[in-house]
Amino acid sequence: MSDKEKDTKEEEMKKEKSEEKKMKKEEKKESESSEEKAKETEKKGEEKKKPKKSQSKKKKKKAGEAVVNIYTSFNNTLVHVTDLSGSTIAKISGGVVTKHDRLKANPTIAMFIAKRISEQIKDLGIRALYFRIRAKTGNPAPGPGAHAIIKSLSREGFKILNILDTTRAPRGGPKVKGGRRGRRP
Repeated sequence: MSDKEKDTKEEEMKKEKSEEKKMKKEEKKESESSEEKAKETEKKGEEKKKPKKSQSKKKKKKAGEAVVNIYTSFNNTLVHVTDLSGSTIAKISGGVVTKHDRLKANPTIAMFIAKRISEQIKDLGIRALYFRIRAKTGNPAPGPGAHAIIKSLSREGFKILNILDTTRAPRGGPKVKGGRRGRRP
């Protein structure tokens, strides 16, 4: 063999060795990077698992429901919030909100009543409401505050499930005040 052939073979051998070294380095890098990726995915998996647990807890909690009993006359507005079994949650009247007797049945005062009620209810996690409106016995319509209370509570973000009028109807009960010929001017 000539010197040139020996030189070329030695160069080829060096190239092969350097390529093998490069291949080994790349394999090491790949194995290290795959291990790092595996660790990262495990960390991500743990992080993803944690919110799923809290989401499942949130799913278990149902939005609470309550019954809002509204009694409105032309002199006052009373709001009584109970749970579905009838236990009192909150109770507010027009007299609690204002000191003026003439304003107790006012729709504006009814809005303030609703605001106070919503503050007390939201803390308990109640989101859905059944409404029972009652007027004075024999009156054809409820007082001016009932509609304002329902409207303001719906604006506060509560879901209205049902509105029911529970006004009592007289069935020929006691004698009406005013005498035989009724009240005269």
